[in-house]
Amino acid sequence: MIIDIYKKLECPEEVMSHCQAVKKRALLLAKSFSLQVDLELIKNGALLHDVGRCRSNDIRHAIVGAQILEKMEFPQELTRIVERHIGAGITPQEARELGLPPKDYTPKTLEEKIVAHADNLVHNQEEVGLAFVLRKWEKKLGSEHPSLERLKKLHQEVAGTEFL
Repeated sequence: MIIDIYKKLECPEEVMSHCQAVKKRALLLAKSFSLQVDLELIKNGALLHDVGRCRSNDIRHAIVGAQILEKMEFPQELTRIVERHIGAGITPQEARELGLPPKDYTPKTLEEKIVAHADNLVHNQEEVGLAFVLRKWEKKLGSEHPSLERLKKLHQEVAGTEFL
């Protein structure tokens, strides 16, 4: 059971609570794709997306989380959700700039995109809107950062609404 993994890794309760909130948001987003997506994969991906926070609280938590799941022999589809859930994805160039292994960490499948964006739309345990996320990212990254456009595109694709 997933909760047992977090307990075994001595992960903070707030991480588990956040993942529960992301699961709820992800399953709501997935409703519009119910015939095209794997709901069980989305549920498990949302619950495990921050498992790396048991070992790292920086951007590397996604890579650490994927490594944890690989060692536990979880399916590759699930480890990719964990590895690619940061923001609207990280390009190989951005990965190099961030000191990550140069690789494409952008979500590819609908399941990956749904979990990544559900995570964007949950701040701690509270659901937030796209405007909140954009303001937060602009403060942190600057108003011209390319991830802002990726975020808007991801939102339109996954949430089905355009942000104007």
